[in-house]
Amino acid sequence: MPLNRTAVRLIAALFLIVGGSAVEAQRLKELASVGGVRPNQLIGYGLVVGLDGSGDQTTQTPFTVQSVITMLTQLGVQLPVGTNLQLKNVAAVTVTATLPAYARQGQSIDVTVSSIGNAKSLRGGTLLMSPLKGVDGQVYGIAQGNVVVAGAGAAAAGSSTQVNQLAVGRIPNGATVEREVPGGVGQGDTVTLALNEADFGTAAKVTQAINAAFGGGVARAQDARTIQVHAPQDPDARVTFMARLENINVVPSDTAAKVIINARTGSVVMNRSVTLEPCAISHGNLTVTISAKNEVSQPKPLSGGETAPVQNATVEVKAEKGGVTAVPKSASLNEVVRALNQIGATPQDLLAILQAMKSAGALKADLEVI
Repeated sequence: MPLNRTAVRLIAALFLIVGGSAVEAQRLKELASVGGVRPNQLIGYGLVVGLDGSGDQTTQTPFTVQSVITMLTQLGVQLPVGTNLQLKNVAAVTVTATLPAYARQGQSIDVTVSSIGNAKSLRGGTLLMSPLKGVDGQVYGIAQGNVVVAGAGAAAAGSSTQVNQLAVGRIPNGATVEREVPGGVGQGDTVTLALNEADFGTAAKVTQAINAAFGGGVARAQDARTIQVHAPQDPDARVTFMARLENINVVPSDTAAKVIINARTGSVVMNRSVTLEPCAISHGNLTVTISAKNEVSQPKPLSGGETAPVQNATVEVKAEKGGVTAVPKSASLNEVVRALNQIGATPQDLLAILQAMKSAGALKADLEVI
């Protein structure tokens, strides 16, 4: 069996495992999020010290030197005017973190430390105290600690080797929450649910399931994504209500037929709703081969000529014959994959074939290229 057909069959098997069965019921917490319950992004700037000569080259990253001088001044160290610092063990970094919903003061969160200069590695470094700010400019956390880098590298005598990324690391529980984010579901007599995917059918089914569990009139769909639910105002009763609400089982509506194509990697992914109309496909491969043969032109003795290199290039163009393949009407994912497998094209060739089928009206799905 050719390799390209094997690859397509493996993709077919994966599709059948993922989407071959009927749509199953899902818990409401997997289909929707609760309004006001969301994480927030934090960012900060800091210095990583203690590097083993792998820090920023300070002549090319003046902001690292400025940061060190400012830090030393705040700590009571006054450097003489005109001091030219030549640092090797310091790196300027950005510090990012995600503040989870309902985070309280004193809680620890993970942070990611990324070099913004030309440091070779952050391995073994320590992040100094760095404030983490939200989009409003307020400080919500303070980060500090030893940086854990998953990669490793070594260099000697002009040769080097590296495993994974050395300029990014993490500090588990490296930040302490200093400010809480107001909000949540504790105010008002209603709770808002937002579906992860806007769909009128799913919104109607969620509303019906909630009303069946708590009684008619409790839930009301506002649009294809938003559902408003009446909830008790007492905090303890509301927590119990939300726990029961999130575990309601709902069978979502079938998603719209869609084919996702990654033009950079050649990946093709389609969901279970994709169908095909009858069509005929002819596909052939064009191969261009260029080979160079280097030779030396040696003049005859006493001829006065000079030895010169000669390049002989050979260009070969080979066009494979592509037969016409009849693709029948397909109503299931299994039949779609079987029909595409009959073409004998590689996944990279499927990019052009699927786009042509969409233009011809034979592919009944939305085509999205990423």
